[in-house]
Amino acid sequence: MTALPEVWLRGPLPDIPALLQPVAHSLLQSLEEVRALVATTTHAQLWTEPGDAPAAGFHLLHAAGSLDRLITYARGEMLSRAQLDNLARERALDTSDVLPEVLTAAFAATVERALAQLAATDANTLLESRAVGRGRLPSTVIGLLVHAAEHTQRHVGQLTSTLSIVKGRTPAPGSHDA
Repeated sequence: MTALPEVWLRGPLPDIPALLQPVAHSLLQSLEEVRALVATTTHAQLWTEPGDAPAAGFHLLHAAGSLDRLITYARGEMLSRAQLDNLARERALDTSDVLPEVLTAAFAATVERALAQLAATDANTLLESRAVGRGRLPSTVIGLLVHAAEHTQRHVGQLTSTLSIVKGRTPAPGSHDA
């Protein structure tokens, strides 16, 4: 059986504006990789901290949380109390009781919300200014959405590497063709 090509090579996604296709492709690729990786990961593996590195579970938790926060800023909103509480929980790393399937479901739900937001985004708003964080640092709608995709992929990559270390194996040659 031949594996599907990466999401970005499967063509345009329905309902996603043309300029936001790469963002949607990136998020869907991240979701596919998370589902495949975490399906074969135990609770202990997910929360093992190799050396001084954060556990793989942290990367998945943070990927979901940061994606949620970044799309909130892209809508022109500030973070809610619940989002701030979730951020504090990520930093405290008091999450070792969270099961792999629960984290995967939370990440999938966040990606689905992000995709719905991309579909609802008017391409004419992409260059509109947006404020980020308590410091209200300057960005734009497209800047936030592209960063959301990049940041998510970064943590999925860290999740992959961390699980490879914890499981005592190296990634298959050519698993990330460029």
